[in-house]
Amino acid sequence: MKLKKAIIFSFAIMAGQICMAQTVADDFKPSTLNQPGQEYPQVNSQRYARFKIHAPQADSVRVSLGLGGRGGTLLTKGADGFFTGTTEGPMDEGFHYYHLTVDGGTFNDPGALNFYGSTRWESGIEIPAHDQDFYALKDVPHGHVQQILFPSKSTNTSRRAFVYTPPGYEKNTSKKYPVLYLQHGWGEDETAWSNQGHANLIMDNLIAENKTKPFIIVMTYGMTNELKWGHMKDFKIDPFQTVLVDELIPYVDAHFRTIANKEHRAMAGLSMGGMETHTITLNKPDVFSYYALLSGGIYTPDELKDKSKPKLIFISCGSKERPDAVKNAVTTLKDAGYNAVSYISENTAHEFLTWRRSLHELAPLLFK
Repeated sequence: MKLKKAIIFSFAIMAGQICMAQTVADDFKPSTLNQPGQEYPQVNSQRYARFKIHAPQADSVRVSLGLGGRGGTLLTKGADGFFTGTTEGPMDEGFHYYHLTVDGGTFNDPGALNFYGSTRWESGIEIPAHDQDFYALKDVPHGHVQQILFPSKSTNTSRRAFVYTPPGYEKNTSKKYPVLYLQHGWGEDETAWSNQGHANLIMDNLIAENKTKPFIIVMTYGMTNELKWGHMKDFKIDPFQTVLVDELIPYVDAHFRTIANKEHRAMAGLSMGGMETHTITLNKPDVFSYYALLSGGIYTPDELKDKSKPKLIFISCGSKERPDAVKNAVTTLKDAGYNAVSYISENTAHEFLTWRRSLHELAPLLFK
């Protein structure tokens, strides 16, 4: 009798799983990051992603994206030569990189826009977030993001950075601004915070709502030596520190209306950019007054001891990362007398919605 009940219960569970698998809402719409005129990939109201790839000569197409990303979502080939498939479950909200594996080769999805990540241009998909309003493109005054090329004697090159200037920068030519130096993550470049992170739109919206003081943001490439994937142990901070502190900052101060002192200068970074921020702010405590690590480690009172005290230490991560470590680090810093703030992005991991939200929380705390 017990065995019979167990069998019935097992069938009930399987039936429930099958039922659940069949209740994916059929309200799929093209991703907002699709190439012009392309219908796929698509996203539905439950955060499932659906793909359709034309590859009539291929035997296998797999999508490496989020849920099941280790093995990917295997697409099914139809008689018309199209491979189609839907993720096994809902994706985290926000932006995600992905690529296709076609018969063992790595390719981008021709239907999607490309973004630089994972040391290559990857396809991108946006899963609408319930709080996406804070980085939405709105009818508010907008700042400008411009490319600059600055000379770097230490690397014997001209290097690139992108500079966000807030709304009204061009009109009031007597006003000077604080500066945030904002670093990308490993495998990304200086385009990431604008393209994937929407840093400019986040700032435009905060400024329009009078929630933050206007400031300039400078975003530059955080590498001076090219490394292969998985070889971060070979990264050396000293060359990039020279580029940032001795070359880029003086250039920005000379070419933009900055308040060129420590009290009006901040540094922040996500992931690897957080590691860079951590190391450079400790090495150069007289350059920055505001420190922010976004999924990029922590500070301890011991390593800050006997250095000039920063005005703010901001540490954040996603709730699916190491939130307890972040909270505990900030509690320890507060107990040691530092102005420290923690922020945990709910239901996100090591991904751009975590960092968009982190910047949104950080900006109003800067330059008070």
